[in-house]
Amino acid sequence: MKGSIRLFRILGININIHITFLLLPLLFGFQYGVRGVFIILFVFLCVTLHELMHSIQAKRFGIRVDQIILLPIGGIASMRKMPEKPREEFIISFAGPLFNIGFAVVLFYPLYRLLGPQDFFHPSLETWPQTFAYAFWVNPMLAFFNLLPAFPMDGGRVLRAFLAQRMDYQRATRIAVMFGHAFAILFAYWGIRHNHLLLIVIAIFIYFSASQEGTHVDIRMTLKKFYVQDILNPNFVSVSLTTTVNEILGLILHTHQEDFPVVANGHLVGFLPRNQIIYAIHERGTDRIAEEIMLRNFPVASPQDLLSTVQSKLESANIRAIPVVKDEQLLGLVTMEDIGRVYGLISGKA
Repeated sequence: MKGSIRLFRILGININIHITFLLLPLLFGFQYGVRGVFIILFVFLCVTLHELMHSIQAKRFGIRVDQIILLPIGGIASMRKMPEKPREEFIISFAGPLFNIGFAVVLFYPLYRLLGPQDFFHPSLETWPQTFAYAFWVNPMLAFFNLLPAFPMDGGRVLRAFLAQRMDYQRATRIAVMFGHAFAILFAYWGIRHNHLLLIVIAIFIYFSASQEGTHVDIRMTLKKFYVQDILNPNFVSVSLTTTVNEILGLILHTHQEDFPVVANGHLVGFLPRNQIIYAIHERGTDRIAEEIMLRNFPVASPQDLLSTVQSKLESANIRAIPVVKDEQLLGLVTMEDIGRVYGLISGKA
């Protein structure tokens, strides 16, 4: 995400903080001093661990997690895909709130004995004992908020996982999205009535994130009705190992193709997606040849693959086109734009 800063890497996952998050310790520090900075750093720790629990479970099921981004309104674990098996989605989604609940259970008795009921049940940032009590109640609040049955919160995904065991995945998603919209409207109403700007921002985020999830699932379900061979265009351009970046630029301008398979002796040996070409132009110059900059490890599709499978491959590899191969023979390319056109035509949203 633009505007994010990498802090560290753990378990193969980058922990990034969005620059807007830095406003929180400044604001709380200005108003509450050191106690304000402490509580923001503690929230930062709890949110990071919450997202790490999601990520660890996702990696158990073979889902790649590139980064965790911390925003003023929470954290986001950037997973390449979400599982369609209800059991896996339930485990991944519930792992974060379960950590917060477990952390609170572990801290409850020691802090209660140390602070006493007066400070423990009256958290604030006025004194250090009340600040520690405030820090304790952060975790139950994070668990409660995230378990609300509304996308994109964890509770929305838990709800979908529960419903998907009793009905089809698409219908389960639509019901969970409806809950997300309902909570968004409720939060917006409450925020406007009580002049709470952050709650209004959260409401907008929830509404559009829920809508995006619904659209994404609709696309996936639509694409499960079509195969690569249904949309494969045999007219494509390939390049050789010695084709220069400058020559490839000419091909892009004249053919409108932006991703190129690299062929040697009639066999596919490499692939040049658009982002790799852009990288070469800016970092290595236009006189480089395809062999020097091409990808050697990349996904391929077969004519019998479902378009939903191809879409998942493209998202996992973070590319926008994929070569189609049968019996070691290159047949063509399928792009995200091709897939989008299919959905647009069938859904009437073209």
